[in-house]
Amino acid sequence: MSSQFHFANLSPDLLLDALDSVNVRADSGLLALNSYENRVYQFLAEDGQRYVVKFYRPERWTDAQIQEEHDFTHTLLNNDISVAAPISLNDQTLHHYQHCRFALFPSLGGRSFEVDNLDQLEQVGHSLGRIHSIGQNPPFSARPTLGLEEYLFQPRQILEQCPLIPQTLRQRFFEQLDLVIQEVAQLWQSISWQPLRLHGDCHPSNILWRDGPLFVDFDDARNGPAIQDFWLLLSGDHNEQRIQLDTLLEAYEEFHSFNVKELALIEPLRALRMVHYMAWLAKRWDDPAFPRAFPWFADAQYWEGQLIALQEQLMTLRQPPLTLQPQW
Repeated sequence: MSSQFHFANLSPDLLLDALDSVNVRADSGLLALNSYENRVYQFLAEDGQRYVVKFYRPERWTDAQIQEEHDFTHTLLNNDISVAAPISLNDQTLHHYQHCRFALFPSLGGRSFEVDNLDQLEQVGHSLGRIHSIGQNPPFSARPTLGLEEYLFQPRQILEQCPLIPQTLRQRFFEQLDLVIQEVAQLWQSISWQPLRLHGDCHPSNILWRDGPLFVDFDDARNGPAIQDFWLLLSGDHNEQRIQLDTLLEAYEEFHSFNVKELALIEPLRALRMVHYMAWLAKRWDDPAFPRAFPWFADAQYWEGQLIALQEQLMTLRQPPLTLQPQW
């Protein structure tokens, strides 16, 4: 059904009719929030409550994969972990109207998470330990496991077809990209890890601060190594990152053990994210929202910068990985 729906068809009338189909009536608002993969709107309903509605991008996730995300967030919420979980209406969290799929969430506010605040990092470590303790059994069955095919090999094919890469850079760009892929593949295969259900995109903007951390946007949830939910929270030089990791992991291990060998995956994961992000923009370029939001993606200067970034990442991949303080 979703293949017949496109975001260009998501008119205000369709949005309101979809909400009305689950007996939710918007009184005001319909404020578009900062989301490109899906379409997300905040509104005030007639019951006086403020909600967020998410319309899912067609053909990205199956219904079963979306439902696994919803079920995971509800499991976490039922275990007193503060997450943004969809509202159940008529015993359902995923709704269909005509050819679109959507979910309703409470509108949850909060302050920005302070990445340089060690007290806040400690609380985030506690929460991640609890999330991963729940996420270790069972893993997702419908959602994928983070790996090289989705994040390196398929993106490489997408970039090969991208007409925005300047001809003068293409040969050097793909030579460098292939060297990065080769290095990442060797490192990835040399480290064993237990797949866990993860947030998957645990960067600081996906954590709001209330009385503690509130984790939002589980849209990229999948199976993967625990370190995937840590490395995006690290900033600064190696010494600062060591302090941050020590703080996170000391709290984390009160609830779940951490395999320190996974630290060697940080730079491979960074490379995966770099390549996947470029391919994501290329794949979505036909969506009118993307050229408007990311006009620099079509500039030669951007691709020159990406070539340099790949060169620098290759050097980093060949250096010893980040280590913890001696007590570890």
